[in-house]
Amino acid sequence: MSESCILTINGGSSSIKFAVYGIGEPLARRLSGKVDRIGLSGTNLALDGGASIALAASDNKSAANFLLDWLEKQSRAESICAVGHRVVHGMQHTEPELVTQQLLDELQRIGPYDPDHLPGEIELIEAFRERHPKIPQVACFDTAFHQTMPCVAKLLPIPRRFGLQRYGFHGISYAYLMEELARLGDAQGRVILAHLGNGASMAAVRDGKSIDTSMGFTPTAGLVMSNRSGDLDPGVAPYLARTSGMHTQQFYEMVNHESGLLGVSETSSDMRELLEREVQDTRAAEAVALFCYQAKKWIGSFAAALGGLDTLVFAGGIGENAAPVRERICEGLGFLGIELDQARNAKAAPVISTENNRTTVRVIKTNEELMIARSVSRILEGKTHT
Repeated sequence: MSESCILTINGGSSSIKFAVYGIGEPLARRLSGKVDRIGLSGTNLALDGGASIALAASDNKSAANFLLDWLEKQSRAESICAVGHRVVHGMQHTEPELVTQQLLDELQRIGPYDPDHLPGEIELIEAFRERHPKIPQVACFDTAFHQTMPCVAKLLPIPRRFGLQRYGFHGISYAYLMEELARLGDAQGRVILAHLGNGASMAAVRDGKSIDTSMGFTPTAGLVMSNRSGDLDPGVAPYLARTSGMHTQQFYEMVNHESGLLGVSETSSDMRELLEREVQDTRAAEAVALFCYQAKKWIGSFAAALGGLDTLVFAGGIGENAAPVRERICEGLGFLGIELDQARNAKAAPVISTENNRTTVRVIKTNEELMIARSVSRILEGKTHT
């Protein structure tokens, strides 16, 4: 009999990250990869550290069907006993839960809250349901981690009749980081988690619970990101409408896909490329400087909200790999007890702060796929025990 496995699906606007974990203690990753450029030219399925396969996929459903066909050829599909999905927006949901028709109907209803992600994620869930209706699927919500935020951190200062609030995102990553901190004995007290990647955000956590986060009503808010603007004066929208004839959808596309590092540098959204170019290219240097400056300000504001700081964690593609960015963000934060050890920072050691420093600064490689698999495993255990 083949090993029972959990398939994790992390669907983006034009990509699907996937991983297969063998059920056991601990969960063991058997394979992983990514279907990239869905709906664009050059779509391919790339295995981590392995081969790449070209395919034609105009939407998430066709990409999911190709992935299932491929898994069946690897004799993996028959061993899958559950599928876990990252769902970016979950409104008031506080825990991962089994996918039901009622949940799907609710996700369809809140689709306008996140038009870049939710429709595609629903499409993925329905594609797997159509192919394997008896395999349980679990939705893991990125917003769930932040449900503990106090009312004052959720409020939007607009008329209440609109019923809108701040939700926060990257919750699956943050939940994983907090589990890792707990394993290291460092989860209590005042913690700032910095998930810095293509999408970038921070969370202020006190005694294991989120009390604030930089992203708000949508993932566009907060920090400067690779393509997203982060926080922006609302007066920019009507100004561009008056002077450039920009309508709502064009503005949405601009702040989500043409701004951030890409907009400021005018050349690249990739931090690695910008760091390579900054000496010769003023625009690249200014993009990097803006990213680091804004990140520094968020750390300061969250330290104020927390009443001090005990632990700072860098994660995400930039947070884990860009030593110069970590150094520039932390520079000048000695008043918060932050002081980096340059040698440790250069090699991204688990702890990059100096010895006996008041604030511990860590680098932790985040793992959303493993966190999804853990959540699915816990739900399966719960079903078994009932």
